[in-house]
Amino acid sequence: MAKYHIYGLGAALVDTEIDVTDGDLDTFQIEKGLMTLVDETRQHQLIENLKSHLVHSKRASGGSACNSVVAASSFGASAYYSCKVANDENGEFYLNDLKQSGVDSDFSGDKVDGITGKCLVMITPDAERTMNTFLGVSETLSEADINQAALADSEYVYIEGYLVTSDTGRAAAVKARELAVENQVKTAISLSDPGMVQFFKSGLQEMIGDGVDLLFCNKDEALGWAGTQNIDEAIAAIKQVATTFAITLGAEGAVVFDGHQLHRIKPYAVKAIDTNGAGDMFAGAFIYGITHNMSFAEAGDLASRAASQVVAGYGPRLSLEAHKTLLA
Repeated sequence: MAKYHIYGLGAALVDTEIDVTDGDLDTFQIEKGLMTLVDETRQHQLIENLKSHLVHSKRASGGSACNSVVAASSFGASAYYSCKVANDENGEFYLNDLKQSGVDSDFSGDKVDGITGKCLVMITPDAERTMNTFLGVSETLSEADINQAALADSEYVYIEGYLVTSDTGRAAAVKARELAVENQVKTAISLSDPGMVQFFKSGLQEMIGDGVDLLFCNKDEALGWAGTQNIDEAIAAIKQVATTFAITLGAEGAVVFDGHQLHRIKPYAVKAIDTNGAGDMFAGAFIYGITHNMSFAEAGDLASRAASQVVAGYGPRLSLEAHKTLLA
């Protein structure tokens, strides 16, 4: 039996979350609903200009795959996360936050000089999240940051699509998938963001290679991948690159494919406050479910309930008590 249910690979970002209006996004020429890479100067300028806005979430170790791995761990999965932090206060904070979340990582390794990645998450009144990310040292995440022993001793390797934006990160994602295949570890990937599909599709195809065991995406990413406005055509296109998959559909729930049958997953109606982390929570809960004897339909239901709770509050995380209640 594998030591870890899930081995994650992705960026290490410390999140700051703030309320903004659509007018604020227009004023600062920020494209709504997407993740945009910015330099530190631009991010600092935005934070300075928006610092009067309410900061909701506590500082947290973020990054898409990290959020999923922490969610899986909080449900009770054994988890490992490979990332890159700098020898700075945020880097120390990040690793301590991972440890407190029950996630293993390279806690004793040498930290590099530089700046740990930061993400400014802007929430508009319609609950849409818009992210401006300064990757910092995460931009240089590489094959050297993969813990091959931990990866080989896992049930699933989970790779975030955001790695496509960095040459070394994309190479690390490809290497992680290849190592997983060599060691009979199942492969999972998320498409992460409509912008990744729009601007980096060939890089994502390189990361997916001959195909993955499990793919996560939302409706916009699926439609963008297939170049269609028809969800059935998108589903057919995703079947070409993934043996199984889950497509989240927002207020319409989700569809999951177990390799044989497509299952419609019902939504759980809530008043959405903040959609940041909903897809990450869905993936983490889903992988927990399928590695703990749940069917795809059961795992999808757990993931749908968990994601609905995340959007009902601020931040991409739920309390440990909330995870226990969801399982009960």
